[in-house]
Amino acid sequence: MPQIFHRSTNTIAKVSLFGAVAGAGCLLAFAYAMDRGYYITDVGVVKDQPVPFSHKHHVTDDGIDCRYCHTSVETSAFAGIPATEICMSCHSQLWTNAEILEPVRASFRTGESLAWTRVHDLPDFVYFNHSIHISKGIGCSTCHGRIDLMPLTYKVNTLYMNWCINCHRDPSRYVRPRDQVFNMTYEAPANQAELGHKLVEEYHIQSLTDCYTCHR
Repeated sequence: MPQIFHRSTNTIAKVSLFGAVAGAGCLLAFAYAMDRGYYITDVGVVKDQPVPFSHKHHVTDDGIDCRYCHTSVETSAFAGIPATEICMSCHSQLWTNAEILEPVRASFRTGESLAWTRVHDLPDFVYFNHSIHISKGIGCSTCHGRIDLMPLTYKVNTLYMNWCINCHRDPSRYVRPRDQVFNMTYEAPANQAELGHKLVEEYHIQSLTDCYTCHR
């Protein structure tokens, strides 16, 4: 019986199968990279704001505490966006004629709020409570990074579910003493494992990983 397929057909079939598997792998890798890239996550992306507010200047240079502007962060789910009156408590006396601050003065004159662009903007189907995390000893910099060093604010972490779950599975790795929550220069000590387990017990921290914790 004459040979139907050319003897190179086996080689072509093997190369085609290998190419299909490699192509599928490359496609998955590309999709993963896209999903974790800044163009999807906004990590490292500075967003336009009505006023180019510098945390570095206000926190590091001037020593203003987070809670002075984010007034509800300890008592509410929402950290709070500073009211214009808070800005003007200083800027009615400092930089009073600076052109860059005209939107703030206009807001104060008209009573119309500044339209700040959210940097850490979770989806509507995610429930997050700032106050409970602070009361349990989770520091600002754990989620927001060294925001005190940012001339313009950007996101440091993806805030994806798997990122949150990593902390929820083992809070002892991230918890710190409550009096250090707002300390942006805090670094975990060498005995973090021992300290973390002690604070988890003292603060009654639970390892909550069920869906209802965040999706209500």
